[in-house]
Amino acid sequence: MQVVDFIAQYGAWSWIVAGLLLLGLELVLPGGVLVWLGAAALVTGVLSLSIAVFWPLQFVIFGALALVAIWLWLRVRGPGPVSDRPFLNQRAQRYVGREVVLDQPILDGVGRLSLDDTTWRVTGPDLAAGVRVRIVSAQGAELTVEAA
Repeated sequence: MQVVDFIAQYGAWSWIVAGLLLLGLELVLPGGVLVWLGAAALVTGVLSLSIAVFWPLQFVIFGALALVAIWLWLRVRGPGPVSDRPFLNQRAQRYVGREVVLDQPILDGVGRLSLDDTTWRVTGPDLAAGVRVRIVSAQGAELTVEAA
């Protein structure tokens, strides 16, 4: 209740100070949200200075302005950045579609394949070593192959 008492006592100036603090925090904790919360607090403070607004209504004005400002910002900003490396944490997925030569035979549907710097477990039809295969899917650290 100390915040309510503070706002009731200092009125519009408490909103202006809070807005400036939020804008200052945005410099330390960048992310874009605190800018809009700070702007909403500043507008609430200026509005409260220009016309007499009862303090509970000030909270409603701040909340509405903050929600609208953040919603508009998210709409204008659009989706986040698109990665130039979409398979960064899905290493096996980048091999799908690639054709390679088997190092070891696939027996009983299971074998091993050396690819780049890693030995992968492969599943598929029984094939001899030296056969050219195409990687058709990847699940975890297991590649599924078929004869190319």
